[in-house]
Amino acid sequence: MTTEMRMVHWRRGASALLLAGLLLSQVGCSAATSPSQSAPSPGTSPASPASPTSQVRDTTDAPLDLSALPEIPVRQATPPPPTPRQAPPRFLSIEGTTIAVDVVDVGLGDGNAMEIPDSFNEAGWYRYGPAPGDAEGNAVIAAHVDTVSDLAPFSQLQSLQSGTRILVEQSDGTVLSYRVSEVANMDKDDFDGAGLFRRSGRHQLKLVTCGGEWLDDRQDYSDNVVVTALPE
Repeated sequence: MTTEMRMVHWRRGASALLLAGLLLSQVGCSAATSPSQSAPSPGTSPASPASPTSQVRDTTDAPLDLSALPEIPVRQATPPPPTPRQAPPRFLSIEGTTIAVDVVDVGLGDGNAMEIPDSFNEAGWYRYGPAPGDAEGNAVIAAHVDTVSDLAPFSQLQSLQSGTRILVEQSDGTVLSYRVSEVANMDKDDFDGAGLFRRSGRHQLKLVTCGGEWLDDRQDYSDNVVVTALPE
């Protein structure tokens, strides 16, 4: 027998032993003597092995006791359907003003700031947050306060009175009605972005534009004007 043949023969034997050990462990047996089954003392005869049937406990007729089992919570296999999302806003108007603008979906721009449409007659709805008409959270719509040569429609937000009606038309033709509850100037250095873009809690419409003083060194306004409106 060559060296290669002996190696093959040894490997097959080792594999057989390993397989036998796995099979024994699966049925609760062991090839070695356990501490509770000590070897016989020298000079004594080993005890006769018990018959296989004497080591097997017959539990065929034993009753199954379920009283000791813990309570297991049960849930539906199928998760509940998600809350339907409102159709996106497409037009916004405010009574008693000349504000009547198209609304487009926007996301995030440079510096993780909300994008604002460049068009004079467009406002942007933050599409990653709640929509007008949702059950919870703030629907945020923003637009520029002016252009290079003129004031934009949202420049009138600063002068809105409490109770002013805001109409939002959705893409499916539904018209939602809100009433102004607050108009506030917020310093951009202390602006509460987490509060503005809140996704839970009482549903509100938030209209945002720039306000306050023009800062030449920043080429920006000092404040944000934020109008809060509640659904009717």
